Formats: sequence, structure tokens, C-alpha cells
Amino acid sequence: MSVGGRRGRLLSVSVFSLLAALGCADDPKPHDHSTHDHGDHDHGDHDHGSGEGGSDGDATNPLDAAEGTSYPWRVPANFPAPWEPKDNPTTAAKVELGRHLFYDVRLSENRTQSCASCHEQALAFTDGKAASVGSTGEAHPRSAMTLANVGYAASLTWANPLLLRLEDQALVPLFGERPIELGHTAPEDVEARMSEAERYTDLFAAAFPESETLGTLEQIAFALAAFQRTLISGNSAFDRWQTTGADPKFGALEEKGYELFNSEKFECFHCHSGFNFSDHVYYTGKPFYEAPFHNTGLYNLDGEGAYPEPNTGVFDVTGKALHMGRFKAPTLRNVEVTAPYMHDGSIATLEEVLDHYAAGGRTIPSGPYQGVGSASPLKDSLVVGFDATSEERDAVLAFLRSLTDEDFLADPAFSDPWTKENP
Repeated sequence: MSVGGRRGRLLSVSVFSLLAALGCADDPKPHDHSTHDHGDHDHGDHDHGSGEGGSDGDATNPLDAAEGTSYPWRVPANFPAPWEPKDNPTTAAKVELGRHLFYDVRLSENRTQSCASCHEQALAFTDGKAASVGSTGEAHPRSAMTLANVGYAASLTWANPLLLRLEDQALVPLFGERPIELGHTAPEDVEARMSEAERYTDLFAAAFPESETLGTLEQIAFALAAFQRTLISGNSAFDRWQTTGADPKFGALEEKGYELFNSEKFECFHCHSGFNFSDHVYYTGKPFYEAPFHNTGLYNLDGEGAYPEPNTGVFDVTGKALHMGRFKAPTLRNVEVTAPYMHDGSIATLEEVLDHYAAGGRTIPSGPYQGVGSASPLKDSLVVGFDATSEERDAVLAFLRSLTDEDFLADPAFSDPWTKENP
């Protein structure tokens, strides 16, 4: 297999310049992004959310979609078709190559971790840790987000409105310096490793049949993105009840919880809405683009809404005071297996998550993070708190647990293709 050489659009500029623009490398001006032109929209100047609640999005569409591809998507009946970029239409060969790459420890500089090290299938592609740990042992400031339905995300990671494409996001764990994840520093080293496994010769050739040079960094990123777009979860007890009208695991308690979830009393549905239980989605046919972020009153260090460094949300990218503590609302699909919760894993259980929202924000009575989150002037206006009976709480929790998709957590199509006998 011919490795390296012409790398294509992703590397037409320095990998590290791109990472700096995305706020994922050491950047001398980490908050000055107004000069970066990301498509038709300047994210540096946009206010992702209203002054009160942070619910407004961006109607300008910065994503260029592919026109219908022939890939046989396994899309649930109650889901729209996923979005695909024009320069990386999905193919079965590309997905299979991406699956191999996702589980390949060659993608870490010291060969100790793969993408799957922080994104385990049985945990809905999270890792069960409050803070993930990279290949060098460096603890990350945030928890690993679920990759379930990541292909529908309007932007990627917890709070980066600049990071829109899975193709670009793949570079962040590979080469990012803040924090170090997979620890690579040279693109050519990643490319050279693709010749070490004999099976990659056929996999790259099948995935990129028109390319003269195989095993390039762009191809690696494109294949990883293609595989991740297929991680579609939509066969929970709730989904079966919704599409057929009955499911033995979705009874009266779960149905009551669903009603409460969508009530003005609990207000959950405003941020966790639609087929993916998130307001931060984009898909084929959506008439507008929006990527809202929200401050839920998790912290209020100074009485003015401050969050602890380095987890300051969208503020870390834009430097705008209004964006302090704003993070995207993740999907609630498979939420039962994705503990601990919140961007920093600081809430251990779903019961405690309900406590947080019932109080209208978290109170930390002492210590370095002391503060009354419910009094934050930057908190989303929809996080107002509520009184709930024990029966209502049980119902909402039962509904949330009904969103677990057991098939997704064990689907062989998403599993590790490498074995000791066939490395």
C-alpha cells in the first residue's frame, strides 16, 4: 500500500492551525476567533442563545450536504435521514474501514489507546468516568460524550460552536494538545502506521477506489467520520411503544414519566426535544441550522455565574461573558448507562440530576466551588425548579431508563473487529 503523499483538503492547511482555530491546541489567543471564516457564517460574532435563556440558535447553515447517497442507512421509522457532507458520502467500505480505525491502538502515539478506549460500546460509547484519561495518563477536564446518534449533532464536543464536522473532529484526539488524548504530533507517523496491518491494504482500496495514494490522514479522518455516522440508536422500549403502541418494558409508569417530561412543570422537553432528546441536532431536510447552548446553574462561583476553569463552556471559545457556563444539551438516549452526568461528571446518578433541576440549579455549600447555582444571572430562564412527589420522580426516572437501546449497546456492526488471532 502506498502511504502518505497527497493528503487532500483536510491538510491543505496545517493540522495544528486547524486545532488552534478550534481551541484544541495551545493558542496564543484562545478567545479571538472572530477572524476565522468557517464557511458562510462567522461563529466568533454569533450569540448562541438569548441573554435570558440561551435557547436561540443560528439560522445560517454552514454545512454543505451530500445529495442522496446509496448507503443503506438503518434509520428508525421515527428518525429523519442523517446528514452527510458533500465531500464524504457514506459507503459501506468506508464505514468498515472506519470501524477498524476506531478500535486500532495504532492511532495513539504510544499504542496504548484507541478511540474506543474513551468510547465503549456497552456504555453507549462513553467510558463511565467523570474525566477521561488520555494515552499519556493526562486526565481530561471533561467526560467523554456519548457517540450515540453523533451524526445528528449540530456541533461536536460539549461546547465548541466551531467544530461542526466529524471529519475535522477526528483530528482533535489525534493531535490535540489541550488536553493530550492520543498524543500524535506528526501526521506522517499516523499515515506510516497504516502499512503495518495487512488488512488495511484492501480496506483503504475499497473505501477510496479512485485515490492514487492510500492511507492518508484525510482518508483516516473521513473513514472514522463515516463509521461514527452509522452509530444510530433508536430501538429502545420507548421507541417500540411509540411506533407500535405497546411494549412490555414501557408501561403505565413510563408513560406517566413521559407526560411529566413533556410538561411545563418539569420543562425537560425544551432542551431535550425531538427524536434525539436534544435541541442540538441537524439532519437531512432540516430547513434551518441551529446550535443552542445552555447554562443550567451547575456552578456560580462568584455570584455572577462563573464556572470553574477550564470548564467555562462556550466562553472558552468566544470569550464572551454571556457564554459563560453554556454547554450543549446531550442526547438522553441510553442515559441510564452514561453516568456520571454533566460535562464534568460532577453528578453521579440520575436521581441527583433530578435534584439539580428540581432546585433550579445546584447549591455547593462549601469548598472551592461554593456557590448557589439557582441564583446565577447567566442561568437559562427555563431552569426554574419544580416540586415533585416521589411518585412523579419515579415515573420520570422510569421513562429515562426506557430510552436504553440494548441492541445498540451490543450490535456487532459497531463492535471491535480486531482479534488476537487476526491482528
